[in-house]
This record gives sequence, C-alpha cells and structure tokens, in this order.
Amino acid sequence: MPKYIFVTGGVVSSVGKGTVAASIGKILSVRGLGVGFIKIDPYVNVDAGTLNPFSHGEVFVTDDGGETDLDLGWYERFLDITTTKECNITTGQIYSEVIAKERRGDYLGQCVQIVPHVTDEIKRRIRKVGASGVDVVVVEVGGTVGDIESQPFLEAVRQMRLEEGYENTVFVHVALVLTLKATGEFKTKALQHSVNAMRSIGIQPDLIVARSDKPIDEPTRRKIALFGTLPEEAVFSSYDVECVYSVPLVLEGQGMGDYIVRRLKLAVGEPDWSEWRRTVGLYMGAEGFVRIAVCGKYTQLVDSYVSVKEALQHAGVNLGVRAEIDWIGTEKFEEDPGSIDTLSQYDGVLVPGGFGKRGTEGMIECIRYSRVNDIPFLGICFGLQLSVVEFARNVCGLRDANSTELNPSTPYPVIDLLPEQRGVGRLGGTMRLGSLPIVIREGTLAHRLYRRTEIRQRHRHRYEVNRSFWQLLQEKGLVFSGFSPDGERIEVIENPANYFFLATQYHPEYLSRPNRPEPAYLGFVRAALERRGQTQRQPTGWVTYK
Repeated sequence: MPKYIFVTGGVVSSVGKGTVAASIGKILSVRGLGVGFIKIDPYVNVDAGTLNPFSHGEVFVTDDGGETDLDLGWYERFLDITTTKECNITTGQIYSEVIAKERRGDYLGQCVQIVPHVTDEIKRRIRKVGASGVDVVVVEVGGTVGDIESQPFLEAVRQMRLEEGYENTVFVHVALVLTLKATGEFKTKALQHSVNAMRSIGIQPDLIVARSDKPIDEPTRRKIALFGTLPEEAVFSSYDVECVYSVPLVLEGQGMGDYIVRRLKLAVGEPDWSEWRRTVGLYMGAEGFVRIAVCGKYTQLVDSYVSVKEALQHAGVNLGVRAEIDWIGTEKFEEDPGSIDTLSQYDGVLVPGGFGKRGTEGMIECIRYSRVNDIPFLGICFGLQLSVVEFARNVCGLRDANSTELNPSTPYPVIDLLPEQRGVGRLGGTMRLGSLPIVIREGTLAHRLYRRTEIRQRHRHRYEVNRSFWQLLQEKGLVFSGFSPDGERIEVIENPANYFFLATQYHPEYLSRPNRPEPAYLGFVRAALERRGQTQRQPTGWVTYK
C-alpha cells in the first residue's frame, strides 16, 4: 500500500509548494524509496496547453504528450524521473470525466454531486498514480487554501485520510511568514489564519513549512508550533537560498526526512546525498559567468521559460560558470531597430518557443544579427522556424518569406502547417506532442553534440519546414542535421558558416538535469564561453567532449 503526502499552500500563491514537494520527494528518494508525484491544478482548463504563459508560466510537456504544469519539470529535475500526463490533475479533467460518466448512465438514478461523485473521481485519479508501483505519492494541491476552486480537492484529500489511515497519509502545509522591514521581526499571523482555514475544512497539518526570506528563529518556530498544534520538530523553515537545488539539503538538515519516515513508519536505508551534494557544489563553486540573451515573447515572467533558464544554468555550472541571463522582449527591436546592436554585448543569443505574431519580426532580427555577427545562437521550436524564415529572406533572397502561422498569404511559405493538422478543429492536446525519435546525420554539429545517430526528444508544435523549400535552403548553405525517422520532417538545422548556429524543432530543455546538462544547451553555452574567452575562433567542428 503506497503512502500519500499532501502539500498545500497558504497566504499567497506561488509560495514555493512545488519546490517543497520536489524536495520532499528527493529526501525520500535518497533513502531508496520510489516516489511518484501529482500536481493538482484547480483551474477549469482540461490542461495547461491553452493557457497564456504570462498567467501560468511555461507548459511542461511529458514524454507521453501531456501539456502540464511547470511543477512537473521541477519534480523531474530534482529526482531525475519521467512523469506522465496522469501526474497532472485539473478541475477540467475531473468534471469532464464525471459528466461523461453521467451521460453514459454510470450514475443512473442518482443526483450527481460534488460529494461523493466529484471527490470520488479525484481520489480515483490520485490512487491510480499510487498503484503504479511507487512507495510514496507526493500530491501538491495548487492554489491557496481558501480558494473556491480548490475546495473539492481539499475535501477529497480529507476523505483520503479517513480511508487510507493516519499512518499512510501526511499533510504538509507551506505558508508565508512575513518579515517587517523596519524591525526585521517575523510575523506569523497570516500563517496562523491559513492553518485555521485548513482546520475549518477538517484538515490538521502534520508538518508546517514556514516560507520566508531568511531562516526563522526559535521563538518564531515555537509560536508556529503552538498555534499550529504541532510539536516544534514538525515546523520547518524554507528560506531564500542562492541555489534552488540546495532546498532538500536545507530541509534535511532540519530533520524533515527523519520526521516523515517516523510519521509514516517507512522502512528505509541510510540517505545517500553524495551525488546531490556534488551537484549543489557545482552551483556554489561556479566562478565567472557567461552572458546569454534570451529573446522571446513572454520575457516579463521568467517562469514562462523556467525550463530554458534551468537548462542554461545546468550547462553553465557543469562548465564551471554561471549563466547570466537577460530576458529581452523582442518587440523593442521592432519599435527601435537601432537597439538590436545591444546584442553585441552578449556571448550567446537564444530564441525560445512561442506562438502568434507579436514580436516575431524582432525575433527574426535577433536571429539575423546573431548569424551576421557570428554570435553563438540556439533556436528552440519557434526559434527554428523563424531561423528558417530569416535565412530564406536574407540569404536565399525570398524577401517576403514567412510562416503561414504569421502570414497565411505569404508567397514563400517556408514554414507551413503540418499536414495532419489541417483538419484539426480543437486546440487542446492536438499538436505534435511528446517524446519522438530523431535521426541525426553523421558529420554534423548535432552529431558531435549528441554523439549518436538517434535520440528521443519532446515536441510541441503545429508547423514545420516546408519540404518545397528544402533544396533551395540547402543549396544556400543551411544544413539539415536531424530528421524524423521517415525523413519527412526537419528536426535540427545548423549553419556551418557560423561558429555555433543550431536550432531544434523539439524542446531539449525538458530533458536537462542539474547533473546531466542537455547536449544542445551544453554545446551552446560552451560556445558562448569560448567566444567570451578567445579571439581566434574555429568553425563549429571545434566542439569536443570528454
């Protein structure tokens, strides 16, 4: 029988539940336990695929094609595991299933209600992950206690305490502790109110994690324990740290691992933190920096590109440096064309994924500037498509070349809709999604990076390089170095005339890990670092790996 750990949040949203949930999973995994994760998102969307990154951060894509919450990315990075679409539960999914059951007569004769029908479906989805062979399931309930949207989910997990038993369930409540600037004093009243809100729906937290800008002191810990009706050893402090991957070590140092093990009566071995400490040591020991410009559409919210940010940092610290990232909205280059020269101060330029026309001419100009000035460049998904548009316009002479997504009447549709997408009427979950095989051409930069002729990577796109223009693009010097196994789809392009110019149709950042950087990102950051440190540069053939 699996154990269940439910993580809730109080006071404000984005309080750090995802990091705490991932850290708890790490604490258990280093003790030899198999850990599964679920992120509950109370929004009515069926999945994150149709959400604007400004409102909810990036869409994290799983191997099986799920468009999910970004917290699944943290689970994967912390534990080096592969999640599935079943690890993300939304209100939309639950109600869709309940309504489908009602329509086919599963509830015939019954008045379908939130309790028990909706809560039963929530519990069924949670237990489905629990039945996958893991020892512990960490369930993060999104939103903030008191939200209308999260009430059915909190009621469902309250019922699970009764049904699964006290020794098989733990409630962890993460809440903000404010610090007064004037006095530096910790204020716990908001946390107390959020604990009371939990109690009002029948849930008494077993552990409280105080989220603060600095470690809480002992008087504050005692106050939280007193008003939370907990022993002091059940109160933990999750404070701001320089490296997010050190949070599991911070919580472990306060005794969280041993407390959870005792509370759930888990049979475990001694924790082995050696590999994780080495990884954190890479971050803390990195000296120097490399400057990267990420030029995209959603740069006002860093969480819109959180996997890109982490992949750049993974690559940097494994090369001994920090990636210093500037997030640049490309509309500025459309409004002030002369400002494009600011890219000369960067060691590398990255154009990430995106959808829609806004800012795309600025993105194309970023690509042109990088190519002409030989600045190491990496394009991701939309970045590949716009790289082809830029090359077609400025090298092939097709001045009005474009993607049909951006200009349906372009005379040179070098990027066009995937054939199988032409009859698609529904937007959610219908793109080319998930992990797919890619064939890498030998003798190319991509082959030197990956050191193999076949890889698997995660995709999320509707458009592709139009086959009608393949010959012209290649004649003018663009190299296609990665293909779908049937040879019908371009997956990687590169420009050997440049020091480092690579673009992928897939999203390599989803597979990057802190101790195992993804090869495309590692090669890009290495090229940027070399550009920063040497004046006599070689063509792309210089890339080597130990």
